[in-house]
Amino acid sequence: MGTSLFENRKLIIATKHKKEKVIAPLLEKNLGVTCFTNENFDTDILGTFSGEIERELDPIATARKKCLLAMEASNCDLGVASEGSFGAHPSIFFASADDEFLIFIDKKNNLEIITRELSIETNFGGKVIETEKDLLDFAESVKFPSHGLILRKSEKDNTDIIKGITDTTLLKKAFKKLLDESNSIYVETDMRAMYNPTRMTVIENAAKKLVDKVNSCCPHCNIPGFGVTDVKKGLECSLCGSPTNSTLSFIYFCQKCDFKKEEMYPHKKTTEDPTFCDYCNP
Repeated sequence: MGTSLFENRKLIIATKHKKEKVIAPLLEKNLGVTCFTNENFDTDILGTFSGEIERELDPIATARKKCLLAMEASNCDLGVASEGSFGAHPSIFFASADDEFLIFIDKKNNLEIITRELSIETNFGGKVIETEKDLLDFAESVKFPSHGLILRKSEKDNTDIIKGITDTTLLKKAFKKLLDESNSIYVETDMRAMYNPTRMTVIENAAKKLVDKVNSCCPHCNIPGFGVTDVKKGLECSLCGSPTNSTLSFIYFCQKCDFKKEEMYPHKKTTEDPTFCDYCNP
């Protein structure tokens, strides 16, 4: 059984932002599926980065809904969708993060497999601009023109948004057009995957993780998606033996037969340096 469950089956990638460029080759090579997209399926109905349509669900629920809707619209029982969020990194101060979730759904075998890639590799940003020089300086700092830009009258103004700008002449033209109507404009990075190669790389890394997880089969029932569901802390300090906050073990769990496995010392070390011990180094 295992991953032969997917061989020679069609798989819909729920995207209108060209994510299939990085996802499809990995899935086709490693799972034996044939990927396709549906041009008529509009993922923007579930939310846009630029704010015209608010995302109502959390990222995983949004990815799941996107995937299921695309599968339904395309009459396909195998699908993949991704959902990204941008903002402050949850644990690294002053760093922006790209948080990508990928979901793989197989209706035929009642399987759902999810992976996450959290990366500080992102050009995410925005700024109020008054002069063309400031605009071009910002553009250069966020890897324009290989990465697209969005211009609007103000940060929360959704009435006149110019998206997907990847050309300096068009950027200056759009800037002048908007500046005729107000004293300043708001420029921001276009975070849609096809306008953001940095994000596309993060999605590709999430897809690699997905392939690994799909290819990881339960030792008990051989169903794909046997992955880490919990991390236990408490690795002992090498000096005093107290438990630290470092990882002691990974818990693997099968969603199909509920088989559970604990892998001790997944980072290949059995004790932690006293530097990371709250007792030795309070």
